[in-house]
Amino acid sequence: MTPSVQRRRAPLIRRAAGLVFYSLPHPMRRRIVRIVTPTYTLGSVVLVMDQAREHLLMLRQPPGRRWTLPAGLLNRREQPIEGARRELAEETGIEADLEELAPADPCAVVHTKGRWVDNVFHLVRDPQTTQISVDGHEVWDAAWHPAAELPETTRATARLLSNYGMGPLAE
Repeated sequence: MTPSVQRRRAPLIRRAAGLVFYSLPHPMRRRIVRIVTPTYTLGSVVLVMDQAREHLLMLRQPPGRRWTLPAGLLNRREQPIEGARRELAEETGIEADLEELAPADPCAVVHTKGRWVDNVFHLVRDPQTTQISVDGHEVWDAAWHPAAELPETTRATARLLSNYGMGPLAE
C-alpha cells in the first residue's frame, strides 16, 4: 500500500473508531478513557521562607541524607491547600492558617517522569521565632538554610526548586 493510500485511509479509520466509541454507553466510554489516559498523583509542597526570601526551611527524611521540603500526597477529595497545611503541621509542627498559604509562582509543577503534580504554596515565617518539631520517624531533622547555599537535595526537590530559581539546577 502506498503512503498516499495510507493517508487517505487514516481519517476513515479514525472516523469509524469515533462512531464506534460514541455509540458505546457512557459508563463504558468513561472507563475506556480512564484506562488509556495517563494518570498523575497529586501532592502539595510548602516553601517556608523568611520575609526576605533568604532562608528556606528544609527537612531530612528517611531513607537518605539529602534534604527535601515539607510535602506529601493529597488524600482523596482533599483540596491542595488543605493538604499543604496538613503536611506542614505533620512534618514540622508549624500550624498555618489557610490565608497564610499563598500559591507559589508557578503554583503547580508537573513531573512527567514520575507522573505526579505538586501544588506549591509559599509561607512566610521568621526563622528566629518559628518553633519546629519533628517526630524522628517520618522526619529526622528540619533546619533553615540560606536560599543561595542549599544543602544536597533529593533529585525531585532539586527539580522542583529550579522552578523558583533555587538549588543546584537553577539557571
